[in-house]
Amino acid sequence: MEGSRQLPVADGDTGLKVLHGLIKDRSLLTALQVMHQQIGNAFQITLPGFQPAVFIGPGANRQILVTDRHKLLWRNGIDPVVRLLRHGILVVDGAEHEALRSQMDPLLQRQHVIPHIKAMWRHTDDVTETWVDGERRDMLVEMRRVALLILMGTLFRVEFEPDMDRLWQPIIRLLEFISAGLWVLRPDLPRPRYRRAIQEMDAYLFQLIQQRRAELINHWSEIESDDLLSRLVKAPGITDELIRDQLLTMLIAGHDTSTALLAWVLYLLSCHPASMAQVQAEVDAVLTDNSQPPSFQQLNQLHLMDQVIKETLRLYPPIHVGSRVAATDITIQGYDVPAGTRVMYSIYLAHRDEAQWAEPDRFCPARFDGHQAKKRQPLAYVPFGGGPRNCIGATFAQIEAKVVLSRLLQRFEFQLVEGQRIRTHMGATLEPRPGVIMRVRRRRLRHAS
Repeated sequence: MEGSRQLPVADGDTGLKVLHGLIKDRSLLTALQVMHQQIGNAFQITLPGFQPAVFIGPGANRQILVTDRHKLLWRNGIDPVVRLLRHGILVVDGAEHEALRSQMDPLLQRQHVIPHIKAMWRHTDDVTETWVDGERRDMLVEMRRVALLILMGTLFRVEFEPDMDRLWQPIIRLLEFISAGLWVLRPDLPRPRYRRAIQEMDAYLFQLIQQRRAELINHWSEIESDDLLSRLVKAPGITDELIRDQLLTMLIAGHDTSTALLAWVLYLLSCHPASMAQVQAEVDAVLTDNSQPPSFQQLNQLHLMDQVIKETLRLYPPIHVGSRVAATDITIQGYDVPAGTRVMYSIYLAHRDEAQWAEPDRFCPARFDGHQAKKRQPLAYVPFGGGPRNCIGATFAQIEAKVVLSRLLQRFEFQLVEGQRIRTHMGATLEPRPGVIMRVRRRRLRHAS
């Protein structure tokens, strides 16, 4: 690697600061922040058994996600996410990934997502109908319920409400299974406590697949292939096991990212009452009939809400770090990266880099008006990744967020309960812990005359 150099590592003082942060916050995110502050935009972590190369910034994002993407692999045999999702679209490479994407991507394009707006609106009401005026509710829990109903009802065409309570804990356990933990340092560490949750979810998903196969055999011409489950079942040569892997991938990755985004938006708006009032006024002005779901054209008129969602994704990107494995010796941003090295790019730190963002820790939705957006370097903002393998559900997630948030703000006032110490938790996604407890009060519904 002529002309390149070795990645810097922490010196003694920086190492002590990292250790102190890890003990204090129990979060790898703290360690990444400290090393970024002390070393810069490229460094290597040197923990026993965990020595990734870490890169931050638009240049590194472009190289990892676009120009040198073929030299980097998603799949490795160590991470729990691979053991859980097996051959899910998220964790396979090359022709295998391309074949799966060709089957799944069309159903997640805009023209196929727009018809789901009505169901997204309805499922939001399904959850909020249980809210009592003036009571406290944890928005992290409530938004998870909304996101699960929407994902299952739209992408799988399955009513999930009857199974929600039974499968709630298995789903939470699977999210814990793929979250950062001791396995980072000890990949071979046995984890038998998660076996039952995996078995329960597998049994549920295989039952769905078998039921849909039976429906299609008996009523082939009557069953539309406008949902992901039916599309995969009808596809030639795809086994039940491979379908299971795609369903679990979409279930885990799809609902958890939306859960985190929605909870963080409500938290940030409650911390900034002026922004909350402005967005709520916009919703009232654009969506004049509270008894009908919004049209896609109306959603596109919610400009302030769009900026709030994008700013929330900047501050708290649900997928906060990307991980690859170098397939060959490679030079990234001028640094040697030997084959087999784990390569990480920090979305969270890139989104808070002072070189790219003025007052990066401040909530400022106006950053995403058209004028400001033109000033940013390409790939400085990557909440859904970038390049050919950007998030397959990005369009779905953005439409879903607008539908859910507009409906919530139509119907309720939200007030953050005082005294909470909310922190960023580096789990399967970057979520607010221990939760976002809010007092909810119903607004008087208006109907178009």
